[in-house]
Amino acid sequence: MKERKQHVVVAGAGSIGCFVGGQLAAGGHRVSFLARPRIADELAQHGLTLSDQDDCTLRVATKDLAVAVDPGVLASADVVLVTVKSGATREMAASIRALAPAHAVVISLQNGVDNASILQDALPGMNVVAGMVPFNVVALGAGRFHRATGGDIVIDAKAAAIAEALATPYLPITTHADMRAVAWGKLLLNLNNALNALAGVPLREELALRDWRRVLAACIGEALAALGAAGIRPAKVGALPPALLPSVLRLPDGLFKLVAAAQLRIDPSARSSMWDDLEHRRTTEIDQLQGAIVALAAKHGTAAAMNRAVLERVKEAEKKSTGSPHLAAAALLGQSLD
Repeated sequence: MKERKQHVVVAGAGSIGCFVGGQLAAGGHRVSFLARPRIADELAQHGLTLSDQDDCTLRVATKDLAVAVDPGVLASADVVLVTVKSGATREMAASIRALAPAHAVVISLQNGVDNASILQDALPGMNVVAGMVPFNVVALGAGRFHRATGGDIVIDAKAAAIAEALATPYLPITTHADMRAVAWGKLLLNLNNALNALAGVPLREELALRDWRRVLAACIGEALAALGAAGIRPAKVGALPPALLPSVLRLPDGLFKLVAAAQLRIDPSARSSMWDDLEHRRTTEIDQLQGAIVALAAKHGTAAAMNRAVLERVKEAEKKSTGSPHLAAAALLGQSLD
């Protein structure tokens, strides 16, 4: 892929798509952004400014950006990075099937465990690669996107050559032989997305509160039980093995800060994408997160009371369409917290 300029199309230029695509463009790749009109107008007016926790700032000028609202841009794609929300995966797959060349490599950089399979089923004969983005990106407006947490993108080891070709000094990409395990490992961490959306406070503030950590510990504990019953071993994503997460989360605040210092290296501005969805009256990915655990638990006869309660609360917030409900953790635990 280094022998000629490959055309990378970011299919879904939201926060993650703009940040990843912008990093690739800054690294010298030929990148086009398939965006909704609002984002397209924003990028056309302001260009892209990318920043991170380490005070690194990159600027991609408007003249160096190729932004389209017409999916016809897929017709010349060599690599398609799918970054749409999970609920839009099938719609994007239909566009790729209709427009993208057969040789294009399709890489899913989405939350949830089923998107790569959905894409592959819809795109028989095409090379579909599972991927995982570990970091959080905050949209600050005026073309500014800030990476508020750390970690490297991971894609399937079968696409090691693509990972090497796409990686830049600004955007490391690693590989893993079992992306299904990676996806489940990431989903365990993503169970906090809904809690942050319900709490309505920044991620670092939420995780500093033991009551919210106890809710998250309950969600992850139920998920681990369901995964164990299903014979699935989630991969380690982050500093702690999955089996240790509930115990560490339940620690008193002082001990938690000592043991989980790396997990608390979160930008003060960081909030979950699900919080952003509620605030902007968009459908969330709750069905692909807590909903996936509830479904797996039901299939294998394990308990999922906390995940079900969180699922129901997010669905209520979606229906009310008034943003985050600023819920207290006690409302989920059903008791006063010490």
